[in-house]
Amino acid sequence: MINTNIKAYPNQEISKWWISMAISTRLFGRTGPSVTRVGLGGEGVLRTYGRGRDALQVIEEAATRGISYFDSAKAYAGSQGYYGSFYRSHQENRSTIFQTSKSAAREYHEARADLFETLEVMGLKSLDLWQIHDLRTRREKEEIESSNGALKAFIEARDSGLTKYIGVTGHHDPEVILAAIESWPLDAVLLPVNPAEAIIGGFMDRVITAALDKGIAVIGMKVLGARNYIAPNLGITPELLIRFALSRDITTAIVGCSSPEEVQQLARLGEDGRPLDPLEEARLMDLFRPHAKSLAYYRGRI
Repeated sequence: MINTNIKAYPNQEISKWWISMAISTRLFGRTGPSVTRVGLGGEGVLRTYGRGRDALQVIEEAATRGISYFDSAKAYAGSQGYYGSFYRSHQENRSTIFQTSKSAAREYHEARADLFETLEVMGLKSLDLWQIHDLRTRREKEEIESSNGALKAFIEARDSGLTKYIGVTGHHDPEVILAAIESWPLDAVLLPVNPAEAIIGGFMDRVITAALDKGIAVIGMKVLGARNYIAPNLGITPELLIRFALSRDITTAIVGCSSPEEVQQLARLGEDGRPLDPLEEARLMDLFRPHAKSLAYYRGRI
């Protein structure tokens, strides 16, 4: 059965399956650069400390396989430092990678400090996408958009070229994320895309629709539910879950990896991109429906 005994923020990984090689792309928003339909998520081995060699192998494999969207965050343990190690020895790859990071700061000066720390640790002059991390409540939104709030730092960073794009991430309350994309000058939103969300509603209908109407790029996360959704005995495989995500109108789906082999599998699936047929999707939704609320563990109380 599906694992409903879920702890917050475990590592995301993908198991082994066979798919063809190469990766399809999509425009980032209406006019942005093309990014691969699958991206290297910030979980897996990247959300650790003291595993520099393993992390570097994963990042190198992703770059070699042509994955262009790289996810990170200041809050993700040693993730930014791992990317810094990669760029120090692979400067030639920077132009082909869409590098992202995030700050959970809610105040202007704290957010600016986070950005400069991120750039220093990563060894970069600028980011492609810098995101307001883990927006949960309307009170947080009000704080961020206040005269001394973090939103001001994000807009200044985009205007000054320290980041090309700015975004917001959230998996707690779709109404709060919806309010943010409707009122903030954003380029991207990162939100959960999985069968549980399709059943519960909020993120995958109203928020995605509003984002697309404004030309905002949509990045899918929580695709595998930190591996808790994978249930081979029920036919729920990583391939099925990623195909489910890629069947939605999103820019890219990010998945954390813990080995080069997992990266290879993710890259192959990015090219395959077969949508679920109606019978596959109906069966998958039937399996998730009795447990949807508990499987959306990252939302907190629903």
